[in-house]
Amino acid sequence: MAGASLLTLLDDIATILDDVSILTKAATKKTAGVLGDDLALNAQQVTGVRAERELPVVWAVAKGSLLNKAILVPAALAISLWIPWLITPLMMLGGAFLCFEGAEKLAHRFLHPRETAERKAQHAAHNADPTVDRVAAEKEKIRAAIRTDFILSAEIIVLSLGVISEAPLMQQSITLVAIALGITVFVYGLVAGIVKLDDFGMWLCERGEGVQSMVGGWILTAAPWLMKTLTVVGTAAMFLVGGGIFVHGIPALHALVVGMSPGGAPGVVVEMVANGVVGIFVGVVVLGVVEGFNRVRKRRAGAGVTAA
Repeated sequence: MAGASLLTLLDDIATILDDVSILTKAATKKTAGVLGDDLALNAQQVTGVRAERELPVVWAVAKGSLLNKAILVPAALAISLWIPWLITPLMMLGGAFLCFEGAEKLAHRFLHPRETAERKAQHAAHNADPTVDRVAAEKEKIRAAIRTDFILSAEIIVLSLGVISEAPLMQQSITLVAIALGITVFVYGLVAGIVKLDDFGMWLCERGEGVQSMVGGWILTAAPWLMKTLTVVGTAAMFLVGGGIFVHGIPALHALVVGMSPGGAPGVVVEMVANGVVGIFVGVVVLGVVEGFNRVRKRRAGAGVTAA
């Protein structure tokens, strides 16, 4: 009897783990777009740090990321347990924020190129200034990166919870913990590799001539393009993921997209394009509302100063 009970327990554990692996795979697919943006943003946050301090800074941000997820995972499980109706609105809110971020990036890139160039020049001058307090600047970078990570981690957890909301609480808990730990290791492991990629290329070039030097040269050439590619992919993913949330969250819109889809591979392309179009539309609308609110607030602040 004891042996049979043990085998039954092991079978139950295996079943739970199998279900968790399926749920984790589905949730990871849903959050892949946010993951790409998370990777690009965190890699950019560390740029400008002294070479010998890059890995310690990445490690400090990674620890902050784990703390963020230690807060977010229990909060998500509490929502799933006591107020599950809030999951869909939170997903829509997260999708709107993703679309807004994407639209804001494009607006700054194409509508305010001079401001973007000036900001980059100021950033470069700040990094080159020997009078700047490097310790304070480094701490500020870490705090900014952890704040960014909190927002993106919240989006990832909420999106994951939306995928696994019908599963039992234990499976939800294991899945969210697995996703939180896996994403942290994956993202910050890659960030560490990316920020040291140019150093690795330089090391290969300095070792001598021949194949090693050639590969090192390729790496040094490819490193800046990798960062640019990550930025582009991350921005596109914002619209695709955010738009997809709205398409699936609004039944009439989802039915319209499914009705336009021819099925098969072309259908996948049609759905991606539809998600992207919806994402861009939502992003532009939210950006317009935010910009309008900021202008009204500035006018009121200016009027208050004048009256005083």
